[in-house]
Amino acid sequence: MSAQLNPAQREAIRYLDGPCLVIAGAGSGKTRVITQKIVHLVDAGFRPGAIAAITFTNKAAQEMAERLGSALHLPEKQRPLVATFHSLGVQMLRRDGAALGLKRNFSILDSDDAASIVQQAIGAVDRKATRAAQHRISLWKNALVDPDEAAASAKDANEHAIARAYRDYAATLGAYQAVDFDDLIRLPVRMLREHAEVVQAWRESLRYLLVDEYQDTNACQYELLKLLAGPRAAFTAVGDDDQSISGWRGATLENLNRLSADFPSLKVVKLEQNYRSSVNILRAANRLIEHNPKLHAKKLWSELGPGDPVQVVPCEDDEAEAESVVMRLQAHRFERRAKFADYAILYRGNHQARILEQALRKEKIPYVLSGGQSFFERAEIRDLLAYLRLLANDDDDPAFIRAVTTPRRGVGAGSLQALGAYAGERNVSMFAALFETGFESRVGARQLEPLREFGEFVNRTNWRAGKEPAAQVLDDLLSAIDYKAHLFGTNDDKAAASRWQNVCDFVDWMKKRAEEDGATLLELAQKVALLSQLDRRDAELDAVRLTTIHAAKGLEFAHVFVVGCEEGLLPHRGDASVASAEDEEAQGREREISHIDAQLRRIEEERRLMYVAVTRAQRSLTLTWCRKRKRGREQLAQLPSRFLAEMQLDASPSPAQAVSQETGKARLANLRALLGRPAQAGG
Repeated sequence: MSAQLNPAQREAIRYLDGPCLVIAGAGSGKTRVITQKIVHLVDAGFRPGAIAAITFTNKAAQEMAERLGSALHLPEKQRPLVATFHSLGVQMLRRDGAALGLKRNFSILDSDDAASIVQQAIGAVDRKATRAAQHRISLWKNALVDPDEAAASAKDANEHAIARAYRDYAATLGAYQAVDFDDLIRLPVRMLREHAEVVQAWRESLRYLLVDEYQDTNACQYELLKLLAGPRAAFTAVGDDDQSISGWRGATLENLNRLSADFPSLKVVKLEQNYRSSVNILRAANRLIEHNPKLHAKKLWSELGPGDPVQVVPCEDDEAEAESVVMRLQAHRFERRAKFADYAILYRGNHQARILEQALRKEKIPYVLSGGQSFFERAEIRDLLAYLRLLANDDDDPAFIRAVTTPRRGVGAGSLQALGAYAGERNVSMFAALFETGFESRVGARQLEPLREFGEFVNRTNWRAGKEPAAQVLDDLLSAIDYKAHLFGTNDDKAAASRWQNVCDFVDWMKKRAEEDGATLLELAQKVALLSQLDRRDAELDAVRLTTIHAAKGLEFAHVFVVGCEEGLLPHRGDASVASAEDEEAQGREREISHIDAQLRRIEEERRLMYVAVTRAQRSLTLTWCRKRKRGREQLAQLPSRFLAEMQLDASPSPAQAVSQETGKARLANLRALLGRPAQAGG
């Protein structure tokens, strides 16, 4: 092991004398360091099951678990715990949530299910207002601010209204014996703070902690780490302040300062050798990020050679930009005999993808669009899946709540709160509780009747789903709930027609699968948890990756194009015409601090975002900007991003880059001829 590690990596791995912070630059092998440190801990006598590695994504956790499996060769039950913050929170609450009054089989609401409760609480019909309220509540939870504190600190009438909705939302979740994703970290923190026996038990269970992507922790996650570590402070935090790009969801670089203040004996190790990118790419990245203030300054270096020069390509407008990127990508791929999967096109906001998709389709180039909505994540499909999940498992409370309220059938929030409270007392599911005699005394006959009617409908459908042909049961289910009328009653005709077509496509797919497998609807419903994974086959495709910079973090590609390197876009201006969903959410947060400070922080985070984009590239990097960009029906003049100058890159066209549209088309025609493909009409 030692021969394959550089001195800084060895130092980070071997240090066990106290708390350790590893500042891991982009491409510096941080996952390897975490994995090898766990192996070293086991060799040093730590029980594997008492070691926990905490990551931010399921993908990172899976990768780390696979590496550890190969390195340790232990039975699965004896291996170290590798989990996301949220999955660790689930384990803690399942084990000890009774201390907070939670039943063991509490429900976890996803963002979509939680949004409907927030919408009711705030009385909004506008989805944007609901999303803004939901995000504000999320930020409060991640900052460990309870509803009373939120109301006391509200700055205007809108925040007061959201704080009231927060109180109602929290009460509803409590009655449902349900939690949302933010609660999966907030509630364990509360549990550890309030119950000494619980915190002591967890400190004994987890004797050493490793936290990946530490720079992306929020106040709640930091507090969880601090409580679990306790006075022993046996932990290693691994992160990079230069790659902190999640401020829009509450992450704060202040946690780096807090770590040094709360743990004075903190050992800091810097990983500066980069194993990913060529020298020219790293030189541009270092020049860029040195404009940000530093707590732990570092400078990436590489032994991979100079590599290709970083290219800056000015374009006349966004159409020319898309054509130029596609032309250059095709030519480069042909010259290098590369795969399409070696290339990525990164952009600031999802709205930039459409014109790039059109250009790629025109040239018949395969591509994968990251961050797009899965078919199974569409609201109308999730509505039907709720019914199928309930048929497969009537203990599924989130499925019950969604199904009983979609379409509306006279079951209000008060009825569900009473049912949830009763189910929590009896420690049974909400579906089981509605049939119990004891529940009859909790609600009036008018409230009880639609609940019992729905329960009997589910039981009848469940009986049929196990015996009758799936196609007939599906058709009768849709007819009985009158879902088509629901769609047309809650959407405009165009949107309703589109959503109904999605429903029909889904039902046809289910019928076909039932026929091919000879399966009943109940058998299909029991596999429903796998459905959302059926359309996630992108990783194996030889295709160009189109993705936002936010979504590209943690990935790397041989050749990268970053488009839209303009003032107002990267760094973004903050107006709705260019903002992604992350930006819109960030704007609400920025109103809470002074305008000047907000601007400085925004530019610093945008600079880190550009740094992340640049350091995704291994061998070649091309940055493009437009002199004019279409906004609505207007063509607005643009200026090159300040970040290009900070990287000491020339944004003006060189003679070699000053290629006319006609010359570009001629080059494309020549390329097609070389590839043996016919020229297309019109270029």
